[in-house]
Amino acid sequence: MPLHPLRPPPFLTNNRLFLLPAAASTRAPSTMSSSSSSSSSHSCSVVDSRQEAEQHSLFLNQVLKYHNQTKHHFNNYAKGPHGLDWANQPNPFRRYLSAPLIPLQHLPIDQQQNQQSDSPLYSSLFLSFPSPQPVTKSTISQLFYDSLALSAWKTTGFSTWSLRVNPSSGNLHPTEAYLIAPPIDSISDEPFVAHYAPKEHSLELRTRVPSDFFTKFFPENAFLVGFSSIFWREAWKYGERAFRYCNHDVGHAVAAVTMAAAALGWDVKLIDGLGYSDLEKLMGLENFTKFKTPNRSVKGILPEIEFEHTDCVLVVFPNGASEFRLDYQNLSSVICKFSQLNWKGKPNSLSKEHVCWDIIYRTADAVTKPFKWGDKFTINPFQTSELLSKSSSKGLSVREIVRKRRSAVDMDGIHIMERETFYQILIHCLPSGFRNGEKAKQGKHTGLPFRVLDWDAEVHAVLFVHRVSGLHKGLYFLVRNEYHFDQLKRATRTEFKWEKPEGCPDGLPLYELARGDCQTLAKKLSCYQDIAGDGCFSLGMVARFEPTLREKSAWMYPRLFWETGVLGQVLYLEAHAVGISATGIGCYFDDPVHEVLGLKGSEFQSLYHFTVGGPVLDKRIMSLPPYPGPNIDA
Repeated sequence: MPLHPLRPPPFLTNNRLFLLPAAASTRAPSTMSSSSSSSSSHSCSVVDSRQEAEQHSLFLNQVLKYHNQTKHHFNNYAKGPHGLDWANQPNPFRRYLSAPLIPLQHLPIDQQQNQQSDSPLYSSLFLSFPSPQPVTKSTISQLFYDSLALSAWKTTGFSTWSLRVNPSSGNLHPTEAYLIAPPIDSISDEPFVAHYAPKEHSLELRTRVPSDFFTKFFPENAFLVGFSSIFWREAWKYGERAFRYCNHDVGHAVAAVTMAAAALGWDVKLIDGLGYSDLEKLMGLENFTKFKTPNRSVKGILPEIEFEHTDCVLVVFPNGASEFRLDYQNLSSVICKFSQLNWKGKPNSLSKEHVCWDIIYRTADAVTKPFKWGDKFTINPFQTSELLSKSSSKGLSVREIVRKRRSAVDMDGIHIMERETFYQILIHCLPSGFRNGEKAKQGKHTGLPFRVLDWDAEVHAVLFVHRVSGLHKGLYFLVRNEYHFDQLKRATRTEFKWEKPEGCPDGLPLYELARGDCQTLAKKLSCYQDIAGDGCFSLGMVARFEPTLREKSAWMYPRLFWETGVLGQVLYLEAHAVGISATGIGCYFDDPVHEVLGLKGSEFQSLYHFTVGGPVLDKRIMSLPPYPGPNIDA
């Protein structure tokens, strides 16, 4: 059915949204005192329960202050550099100088290049895992090649830069990865910790760990992947808002590893019961010179600012080995002794001069998760996500999609998406899988790749539908946790319809809110970027925000962004699976988005935006193969 011009409802054309609104009058909570971004205040022991209530309030106030201070408004963007200091652009490649470098294997990308491809069809992963592969140098090579490696080099004029399989805000890549594994032939004859070097597609061996570490805690053929963030890389361009973007990128990387592992028949789960101090020791990151946060933002030679903030660690294991349990207390005790290991390699310098946006490091301190008694490790049964129609899939392998994924720079404003394709993309965005005709409530993270996460879904999506055949233009809402439905309906505008759109599958909790042309609105809300209105649809990821932080703790703040990053990675892959493209949008006007929905206060907050549609290719830019690449750090 063709789309016809519709008269938008009043709230879509409310001029107040397009004027310069007054600054928020809410007084920001007071900040914490100056502190170190290391975990010196944390130890491998349990936090004293007498301090928990006080810390909870203090840390929550810091998070709320950061979140409110880093909002973009029509008349005022969050604090950032007034221009880009190209002479001090951070090196995107961390290396541990003098650590032994073990090259990994490279693999063919296209199915036609390798008739016996080791990469399964992308669409098949949502139905079931393939048989698990053994852990070898070849399969470890494939895991990193299909998740965190370089995907191409781009060049135009005098500029050349690299792209990676995992997306990153501004292509700045603050995320570093570590492999903690049992002995693997041709890599190490003992259990080890290694840093992944994407430019070389190699492992840098940092240390060897006790021989019984894996047999004591993990099933056979299990290993760990850890992530850390270098805030400076992102803050160089984005200033105070960079902490948000770093955590988007953690979520992208988590999802990238989860999908690549699934192609090998491996399941992945976040080990979220360990504390920040445990993760520092596990990855050898406590050896960085401690960075002491100043009382204000400063510029100068600050090499300590290039430290790595530990984010999380994943356990990768053969699918079906879901009955094992982790003894967090004993695991933490063993990891504490990693401080005594012989760590090899000195981290390279990334910039000559730096700018410290102090609120980033105060907030990073506030959200570090302590070790806590009673945390449990559970693995939910796998839930499939059925295909509505095989016609929506191009029959591409996992590797073809993940390695050819690109962030669109522009959308053509022409491409029209079929309604069935739209529904299929949203089905794969559901946390609990999907069976056509079944009406089981969405909420638990049991489908791929969301099952890697250790909490129930907290992130929803408001959709601006522009060009979907057979669907009215307008505002829609995807409820990813149906236990939040009543809260969402009460919190949003009373005039919203909350009706299932035509042809929507029973098990897809998608609702039409209002009809109207949202293209101009979407562009203005996303910092006046045309790309938000020129695709088939765009969306804002809306999290249940302050209640989640109060119920759990301030350490859920980055985790909400991780969830948006995982969801964003699915949107990237789904778009490429149907032959189009997508782009994450970190620049949007926070409170005007909330005003469109009628949201007040901090119960729900928009944390990430996205757009999906037909890309415009810039023919001035030449693509080069990822390996071997040019001898530059870009």
